[in-house]
Amino acid sequence: MTEFPDRALKIAYSPCPNDTFVFDAWAHGRVPGAPELDVTFADIDITNGVAESGSADYDVLKVSYAVLPYVLDEYALLPCGGALGRGCGPLVLTREAGEGGTSLLERSRELGGLSGRTVAVPSEKSTAYLLFRLWAADVLPDDVGEIVVLPFDQIMPAVRDGKVDAGLVIHEARFTYQNYGLHKLADMGEHWERTTGLPIPLGAIIARRALGDDVLRGLAEAARASVRMAWDDPEASRPYVLEHAQEMDPGVADQHIGLYVNEFTADLGEDGYAAVRGLLTRAASRTWSAS
Repeated sequence: MTEFPDRALKIAYSPCPNDTFVFDAWAHGRVPGAPELDVTFADIDITNGVAESGSADYDVLKVSYAVLPYVLDEYALLPCGGALGRGCGPLVLTREAGEGGTSLLERSRELGGLSGRTVAVPSEKSTAYLLFRLWAADVLPDDVGEIVVLPFDQIMPAVRDGKVDAGLVIHEARFTYQNYGLHKLADMGEHWERTTGLPIPLGAIIARRALGDDVLRGLAEAARASVRMAWDDPEASRPYVLEHAQEMDPGVADQHIGLYVNEFTADLGEDGYAAVRGLLTRAASRTWSAS
């Protein structure tokens, strides 16, 4: 049996439904043999920064797969608990609708390839942004214009109100963007899956290597058990999910969980690891301006 530190382990993950669903059983002491957790809720852009800083403030973090190359000296990737799947990629939204039947490339060209236009993104260090840049490099005739970083929940209002020309959205925005009168220009996940055949790597669970290999294995087992307990009794996690869902409609929260919590959450497996390697390999082969 794993000997965990004699203290609560500090963990930071987002208040999004997929994370609270995954960690509910563990956070509330229902996973047998798992260590107690001291939970902090933080947007993934914040946890990315914590991981990159090398801070020892947290034992476990939810981060973007895009930051893995910069943190693997201090942190190990756990093979479960994260967000990776199919049909769950970020979207680029605009106020303008493309002509019916036009292709992805034609619709992009209708907007001038986003050249000279402002595009709001949730972070320049997120997997979403990395997928966006890979898509733009393959599809757009010219580079994008100015990149504006906004909190993810402010992006759709900014596009709707004309403060920016386009927005890169994540999370439940896949299900709600029509409520803002917006139109989908492109799906970053569709492009990724079509060009690679791999699932889409989004968010990873990492833990400090200093904890030791035995503890890291125990943490992975606890995360996997928490996922399976959530699947076995989804109603048990519902109060925790809705408490932190930022007034999200319960139906949207259910869609969110259904999309982002899947077999890869329980175990990355061969396809999951191949997707992570593919993302980072493609990123390393490209260069672009962040302005």
